Amino acid sequence: MNAGNGPIDDGVWSQPRSPAHGFCDDERTRRLLRTRPSRRALQWAESHLGGRVTSTRALRGGMSSAVHLVTVEHPNGQRRQAVLRCYVRPELNIEEPDLAVREAAALQVVEQVEVPTPRLLAVDPAGDDVGVPALLMTRLAGRVDWWPTDGERWLRRLAEVLPRIHAAPAAPQGVIRPYAPYPQTSYDPPPWALYPKAWEQAVDIADAPTPDIPAGLVQRDFHPGNVLWKRGAVSGVVDWQATSIGPPPVDVGHCRVNLLSFGRPVADRFTRLWEQASGMTYHPWADVVTVVGLLDDLRSGWGSERYQLEELLADSVAQLGGSS
Repeated sequence: MNAGNGPIDDGVWSQPRSPAHGFCDDERTRRLLRTRPSRRALQWAESHLGGRVTSTRALRGGMSSAVHLVTVEHPNGQRRQAVLRCYVRPELNIEEPDLAVREAAALQVVEQVEVPTPRLLAVDPAGDDVGVPALLMTRLAGRVDWWPTDGERWLRRLAEVLPRIHAAPAAPQGVIRPYAPYPQTSYDPPPWALYPKAWEQAVDIADAPTPDIPAGLVQRDFHPGNVLWKRGAVSGVVDWQATSIGPPPVDVGHCRVNLLSFGRPVADRFTRLWEQASGMTYHPWADVVTVVGLLDDLRSGWGSERYQLEELLADSVAQLGGSS
């Protein structure tokens, strides 16, 4: 594969070595996320959609919550579909009890983004009606595509989405929280690390003040699993619960890490395409804060991709003046 400066040859694209995003957690979590919503949740959805739920289907992509497509039938026989998100993971509700509130606020703000986004229909902030915090939102047309037939076009269109998100009109103060790195329980290098010094330097970089980069609306979980496609074009972006106001490169860094399943040249090519679309220069600081923000998850593995991730981290640390 090339070094990432020119188009990627589709003939040398590797298939992702990890399962497509969503439902790749432990068995208990998979059951929790895929189980049909409770009767209380469905009754709540019916009360806001004005019909009887006739079917539900678990959607891929949700790891912090159970996301289901619900179909309701109205008394006149017409059908309507919506997306029901229930925050069913007790540990996350303890850590972040305002997840549903934050996403509801974000969905209202991103209605102004020049990319289709779900429209908020209802929210149960504390789970008083559903039993757990929940949101009901419109369904967007399209599907997730992790296996593109035209890799270069797929990357280009993926990269062109971000400048439109980052250029969204400023939200009223206090509605969207400011960017902050994800805290970890431990900042020690993972036990499998080949370059522990690079990890130590990365933690220092992540702990330092954020570089002076103009802030914008950042999605905070931008990757192919949260982008929908229809007829080869992006038809929407979903999953806005982590939305923040911060440096746009953090979205690029998050997507770069997710693209490593295709190989480092693909991640680098995506970055070059984003630079072309945005007129900005990527800052390696975003690689560092993204990877450091995954430390707790990385301790248990990530398979062979963990070494690609470490190489990415070491390269970025070196670019920022550290030693790889």
